[in-house]
Amino acid sequence: MDINVQEAIKRSIQTEKNAMNFYQLGAQQMKNSDARRTFELLAKEEREHAAQFYKIYTGTDIPSFDDFMNALADNESSWIITITRTIAEDFTEKKALELAMEKEKNLEEALRTTASKIADPAIRAVYETNATETHHHYEMIESEYARLMGMVHESDMDTFVRE
Repeated sequence: MDINVQEAIKRSIQTEKNAMNFYQLGAQQMKNSDARRTFELLAKEEREHAAQFYKIYTGTDIPSFDDFMNALADNESSWIITITRTIAEDFTEKKALELAMEKEKNLEEALRTTASKIADPAIRAVYETNATETHHHYEMIESEYARLMGMVHESDMDTFVRE
């Protein structure tokens, strides 16, 4: 059980790094400053998520968190494949935000599924916290997408409904 949980934690650290690299690469392509800032913030938060997992990882094969996180992106990762393909084809902020929403939704589901299989309450709590924060990422991206597309922002929703 412990080996499986520790392997899951190690995979989670890698996934959060992949997500961070996805947002960094996407941000570099964005011309819209608000969308770019959103991706830069998400990259920073993904690094923080990886740090939460690193704190509960008992393996010795990742001796330095900073070295691991600063290493080159894993080009085999679905996160990186997705963003590099988008950049190579026809990058737009809209497309990048759509991809990010899809990735965050899938990640939240994976984190919740993993959490449900972990007996240790402290480790399960890290997964549940990250799942909740991942859901907030989805909402942040969705809000930026709505703004970018000229849709009604949720902060204006009450005004629209009352009028």
